[in-house]
Amino acid sequence: MRTRFAPSPTGPLHLGHAYCAILAHDMAQAAGGTFLLRIEDIDRTRARPKWEAQIFDDLHWLGLRWPDPVMRQSARLDDYSAALAKLQAMGLLYRCTCKRRDIEAAADAPQEGSGPVFGPDGLVYPGTCRSLDRDDADAALRLNMEKALSFLGEATLSFEDTSPRHAGRHEITPDELIHRVGDIVLARRDMGTSYHLSVVVDDAAQGMTDVVRGEDLFEATRIHVLLQALLDLPTPRYHHHRLIRDENGKRLAKRDDARAIAKYRAEGLSPADIRSLVGLPAPVSPDNPTASEQEPTDRSQTPTRRKPDQAFPRSSRT
Repeated sequence: MRTRFAPSPTGPLHLGHAYCAILAHDMAQAAGGTFLLRIEDIDRTRARPKWEAQIFDDLHWLGLRWPDPVMRQSARLDDYSAALAKLQAMGLLYRCTCKRRDIEAAADAPQEGSGPVFGPDGLVYPGTCRSLDRDDADAALRLNMEKALSFLGEATLSFEDTSPRHAGRHEITPDELIHRVGDIVLARRDMGTSYHLSVVVDDAAQGMTDVVRGEDLFEATRIHVLLQALLDLPTPRYHHHRLIRDENGKRLAKRDDARAIAKYRAEGLSPADIRSLVGLPAPVSPDNPTASEQEPTDRSQTPTRRKPDQAFPRSSRT
């Protein structure tokens, strides 16, 4: 088994990151496999060296270890360009100059049938530029979904999920991809690639067998499986775990500095306390060889430890 944790150095790690990283690490350890760290720093406008350094420091403090060298997306732009060139040669990409406001305006326009449709990337793109011959150098590159599906023919798309909430094999239908995903952006104008393209290329390059990530990315897996088929790359198993939420049921974000790992460290908590906060058992050890082999059952409240005069956030059912 090969798993990974792939944070972006755009802010501090919080409890949700800790849960994902520890779970991926412990699953690999329990299976006698390998846990890898990858830095997803393609957004150069937001990535900061200080946050990358904090990521390494926090993960080491949590007791996680990984082999060197660490893959960085910023060093792999040629690999993403090669993948885009392959898709372009297949006639599956087109240039798009639409801004967010253009897509929103098109979605708000009177239409027959249902209202705006939202997919993994927000509003499903209405195809405004699909039939136009754009040559703008700074345009985004979109995947023509109908052409992509036509290229694959009768191929069956599916993936296996091993998480408690999503366990089983999930089939992906052409109708879902056309109407619930649409023509996704594969290369943003400001970075020359996208999350979807980069994560697919990188997971294959690192030989990932099991991708452990939050269930907020479950719907995006349809995109990734499609790209794997188009680029002739293997499809790993997926494990879309529950999200760690605050006391109001809202999922944590990097702006939630109050729940940053660094803050808990400064307040005197231990790595074992962090595991308890997010509902994970003790790490794999000779005395406890399978403690973290599976994600714990979702519960309405994550077990917490409390010090005098100190309250900790709870994780509620997702």
